[in-house]
Amino acid sequence: MILEMKVPSPGESITEVEIAEWLVSDGDYVEKDQAIAEVDSDKATLELPAEESGIITLKAEEGDAVAVGEVVCLIDTSAKAPQGTSAKKEEKKEATPAKEAPKAEKSPEKATYATGTASPAAKKILDEKGIAASELTGTGRDGRITKEDAVKAQPSMGTPTGGPRGAQRKKMSMLRRKVAERLVEAKNTTAMLTTFNEVDMKPIFDLRKEYKETFKAKHGVSLGFMSFFTKAVTRALHLYPDVNSMIDGKEMITYDFCDISIAVSGPKGLMVPVMRNAEQLSFRGVEAEVKRLALRARDGQITVDEMTGGTFTISNGGVFGSMLSTPIINPPQSGILGMHNIVERPVVVDGQIVIRPVMFVALSYDHRIIDGRESVGFLVAVKEALENPVELLMNGDVKKALEL
Repeated sequence: MILEMKVPSPGESITEVEIAEWLVSDGDYVEKDQAIAEVDSDKATLELPAEESGIITLKAEEGDAVAVGEVVCLIDTSAKAPQGTSAKKEEKKEATPAKEAPKAEKSPEKATYATGTASPAAKKILDEKGIAASELTGTGRDGRITKEDAVKAQPSMGTPTGGPRGAQRKKMSMLRRKVAERLVEAKNTTAMLTTFNEVDMKPIFDLRKEYKETFKAKHGVSLGFMSFFTKAVTRALHLYPDVNSMIDGKEMITYDFCDISIAVSGPKGLMVPVMRNAEQLSFRGVEAEVKRLALRARDGQITVDEMTGGTFTISNGGVFGSMLSTPIINPPQSGILGMHNIVERPVVVDGQIVIRPVMFVALSYDHRIIDGRESVGFLVAVKEALENPVELLMNGDVKKALEL
């Protein structure tokens, strides 16, 4: 029996996918539920499993865009699994052609007095360009440099190094193209503005130094910076609800929950999974959810549902060494917080210059619905919470907040 495998729907509103990579070859025997291909939609990369066991025949090539419901391969379910080395491999081995004898090299033409000599017209052009005749290979009779050779010659733009100067061209994945479209859309359709501030991270450093080992031993996850930032953001969104809003036509929608999108780097590029109701998560809950989503993104298992929605985004460019940047809004959201690297800097505390671990933070926001008062107030609220986490994020009880 020949089974037609069709492209399943990866999610609502997705009408086509792209074959990113075939994980099997035409004519291979595949097992049921074996991953046979990776397909890109405009939201995620998903694996396509074999629906039955049998010999597979591919009907689409890598890079092809195929509609949802279109046949991409056939599986002959009546075929039996091969024993030992497949016949196909043996055939390939036998069909390998014998090495051809090297062709005799063409003997170079005999050099004469004319070889490398420029004609009068060519010499004049080369002199004007500042090119020596010895730098060219003539195409004229007996190797003479012609006027055409001189016209085509380009002056050296520097000392030749002999290094490689290759280039590669490849098609962008559907996911990467969609990200590019959304970034351009965000720049063109929002009144984006960015405000900056700096955070003294010493209080958080002190807390992590004292409790991180106990926290990890009890909960199985590290006490990182994301839990502090997420808690600070959800607190600030409660204080400044306009930042937790978005535009829908002529209306403004303000949410009473915080679905926080977190930007993570996956094998196919940037992905933005969502922590649902982050305002209800504890420090342990945030760290566990961040770890779960990051691992799923890294392994290519993230689903469309896990990346759909979100009311506000946190992006941590600091893990790559970024000192300062202006993050781009993730539409239709109206705000995104950019975290950066932490560097020891001299700061003034109580009239004294001291060295403190400092992070620059940036809030990009849609000025159409968020005014300067709300944006600056929001970022100051985040700063205050991070610099006084025990009182503002832990209600004065560190062990209870960390569930120790």
